[in-house]
Amino acid sequence: MLAAGGLTSIGVDFIDPALEASVLQTLAEVEGELRTGVESADPFVTEAARHLVEAGGKRFRPLLVALGAHFGDPRAPLVVPAAVVMELTHLATLYHDDVMDEAPVRRGAPSANSRWTNSVAILVGDYLFARAADIAADLGTEAVRLQARTFARLVHGQIAETVGPRAGDDPVVHYLDVISEKTGSLIATSARFGGMFGRAEQVHIEALAGYGETIGVAFQLSDDLLDIASDALQSGKTPGTDLREGVPTLPVLYALAADDADAASVRLREILSAGPVTDDDLHAEALGLLRESPALKRARETVRTYAEDARARLAPLPDNSARRAMESLCDFIADRTG
Repeated sequence: MLAAGGLTSIGVDFIDPALEASVLQTLAEVEGELRTGVESADPFVTEAARHLVEAGGKRFRPLLVALGAHFGDPRAPLVVPAAVVMELTHLATLYHDDVMDEAPVRRGAPSANSRWTNSVAILVGDYLFARAADIAADLGTEAVRLQARTFARLVHGQIAETVGPRAGDDPVVHYLDVISEKTGSLIATSARFGGMFGRAEQVHIEALAGYGETIGVAFQLSDDLLDIASDALQSGKTPGTDLREGVPTLPVLYALAADDADAASVRLREILSAGPVTDDDLHAEALGLLRESPALKRARETVRTYAEDARARLAPLPDNSARRAMESLCDFIADRTG
């Protein structure tokens, strides 16, 4: 179960104790349903499917379902199942991501592909998608349609990331589109489901979905910056991991696209243009140059722009404690990267 301190670490500031208690109750119920929802007649499938459920996580998507429901009836009977559908869909993508990334660890535990095999991880991810669809069927035709369309966007984003920008594409625009599809889409549907199944007004449901997509992009971009700008204690992983693996995050793309003629910028482009920075000395040099670069400052401004856009999308919603909690997340994301 996610404790109140866990919600604070995500970036949500609860001024209203009643809202906080309500959200924590919903998340506790989601946690229980996740464990039962992945059970199978085959004990091995149950063990593998529960692997990432039991590893924990932010439960960011169920959190947004819970908050979104507070613009209607947060105790409506379909709110918890809707949150379970969103988290199972997210967990399924993680099993697949770990295979594609050849990741040995996920959430501090051995990844499914390293504990078992790539084939098992892929099939367990498929199983979780199926379980999410099964639960969505109990939510109604519209929920099934939305979950399927969200899944399609996730896959499109993954394909676009895998293929990379085509000739003539702007790499920055391509990257932002990938994040919208891969990350923003599911967070948007999570916030939408909260409003839908909390029986909020349609105008409020649409505002929640717009907020979810934008805050999802902002959150992912801020993670990109933390990988460069923070120390290991703050980010939870070794700084510059994306740089070492050749992942072209926003600060790197801005640095590569820049035409600054100063020696530091030229040297940074020289290192980055060679691909993954695996040499320890070059890695340390590139990380230091990135931290002092105009590219990092520009990326910070981009994150702040998305965070402020997300706040603006909340304007049609009633000025209640749930809206203020969502606004606090905008502040957190804008401020967390400096």
